[in-house]
Order: sequence, then structure tokens, then C-alpha cells
Amino acid sequence: QVQLVESGGGLVQAGGSLRLSCAASGIIFSINNMGWYRQAPGKQRELVAAITSADTNYNDSVKGRFTISRDNAKNTVYLQMNSLKPEDTAVYYCNARIMTMASGFGDYWGQGTQVTVSS
Repeated sequence: QVQLVESGGGLVQAGGSLRLSCAASGIIFSINNMGWYRQAPGKQRELVAAITSADTNYNDSVKGRFTISRDNAKNTVYLQMNSLKPEDTAVYYCNARIMTMASGFGDYWGQGTQVTVSS
């Protein structure tokens, strides 16, 4: 069974930085795209950043401040968040499209990690 485990959230002042990590575990054949989404209270979940083997994609609101990267050997995706703003406050979710021998490709989600930016 595949699991995504996130870490690195917390409380930070505006202008500060946090680094989120998400590690995939289980019997994994391959991982296609990985990404981070966020959901603030009363708002829909939105894409923050995504990464494939060849490209990265960012929400316009985080361009120039956030950087997504991955370590394929560790099945891990990271989100470096700099110059944080109060409007970045949300629960951040890791997402990955993973192929297993048992189930083929499937979309998996982490449990979410809270990021709170104080003004």
C-alpha cells in the first residue's frame, strides 16, 4: 500500500521560510508527477506547484518565492517556501501519481500539513 507522509509545516512570521517534505513509501514501480496543493479555510484546494521529470509548474501567486524539487532515489518531493505571506496560510497537501504493480497508476494524497504565516 502506498503512503505519502508530509513534514515541515508550522508557524512562521511573514517574510520567513519553511521547507515541506513528502516521502512516498510502499511497493512503488514508478512515480510520474508530484506536486503540492493547498487549501485555506473557506476556499477550494488549489495547485501550488508540480514537478515532472522534465518540467515544473507554479501557481502565479508563488512564482519567485517557492521552489519545488524532487529526489527520485528517495521518492521524495520538497517545497521550499521563502518570503512567506499571511495569504500563504493553508493546509498543504502532497500529491503524486504513482504506478504500482498491483494497481497500475493511481493518484495519492498525503494527510496534509498546516502552514501558518503570521503578520
